[in-house]
Amino acid sequence: MTEDDAPITYTHDLTAIDWSRLKDDLSADDFDNGRTPDELRRSFENSAVVVFARLGGRVIGKARALSDGVCNAYVVDVWTHSDFRHRGIATRMMTLLADALPGQHIYLFTDDAEKFYRGLGYRRQGVGLSIVSGQWLNRFS
Repeated sequence: MTEDDAPITYTHDLTAIDWSRLKDDLSADDFDNGRTPDELRRSFENSAVVVFARLGGRVIGKARALSDGVCNAYVVDVWTHSDFRHRGIATRMMTLLADALPGQHIYLFTDDAEKFYRGLGYRRQGVGLSIVSGQWLNRFS
């Protein structure tokens, strides 16, 4: 079976993730925001819901949601490796996240994928604003 024939699997499980390889893949795919492999792991561990798309042992997609567990959730870190885009992977990950957040208002911010999210039913709402508290990633020299 070749990689093209292998099934893509989806999991909420963090235990078998190779965080160093994921960090390397994110960097190579121009989707790295500076977190170390350990910080990346902690970001996902501290999320309400996570989903990974895997091809064999390799993570080819990821997404996570922060939530108050009642009425509000925020989706972040949605990524599909550029070699595997336009195959429904991100759509499936977003569906799995939403299914795990019933009854909640799910919000997200995107720089360049508005058309994709609109296609999933997301609509513009208000204005997104942000600020970094202190130094990015709370690192001090």
